[in-house]
Amino acid sequence: MSDTKLKIILTGVTGMVGEGVLFECLANPAVEQVLMVNRRPYPMQHARLKELIVPDFLKIETVADQLAGYDACFYCAGISSVGKSEAEYTRITYDTTLHFAQVLTGVQPNMVFIYVSGAGTDSTEQGKTMWARVKGRTENALGRCGFRAEYNFRPGFMKAYPGQRNLLRGYYAIAWLYPLARLVAPNWVSTLQQVGRAMIRAAIDGAPKSVLEVRDINALGDV
Repeated sequence: MSDTKLKIILTGVTGMVGEGVLFECLANPAVEQVLMVNRRPYPMQHARLKELIVPDFLKIETVADQLAGYDACFYCAGISSVGKSEAEYTRITYDTTLHFAQVLTGVQPNMVFIYVSGAGTDSTEQGKTMWARVKGRTENALGRCGFRAEYNFRPGFMKAYPGQRNLLRGYYAIAWLYPLARLVAPNWVSTLQQVGRAMIRAAIDGAPKSVLEVRDINALGDV
């Protein structure tokens, strides 16, 4: 990894993935500053951490001037599709993400954008699984936004970063399986430390492909 110091925009820190990535960013000497863009406040103070509250990401253009000067965006915000209609899930997953990205390209086109998608995402946009189609459509649209580089991370099961508070419902009920899963299915599991490190490395040195499956994330995050 080069000596580059990153200034990062990060979304989703009130969720498990975003919070884990935040912890890695603050622990990593390659990161100079993190701007959390949150819908609601996140209770942390740190010398390298700033927060921007935007209750509706579809109105992110109202604070566009505060998004200039950053090197990368790690877009970790997202919701489960459970109980959502396709229209509702599309509005949050596709419309909101794409609008956020388009505003960023307007103020900082020479930026690396990393989108957290998920294992099983459907790049053809034609499959039977609703969430996978919508995520695939989102990935494809982001690739056309005009960023210097855009990467889609497709993690599987993730082990929490030490000290995390924002964990998925039921996480502890299955977390004990992680060591076994690491042995029998290593290409389906990662730690959030690996995910965060992989994002940082992709932002600085690039990645070998635009879509990174679990094995690709782990390889990038282990170096």
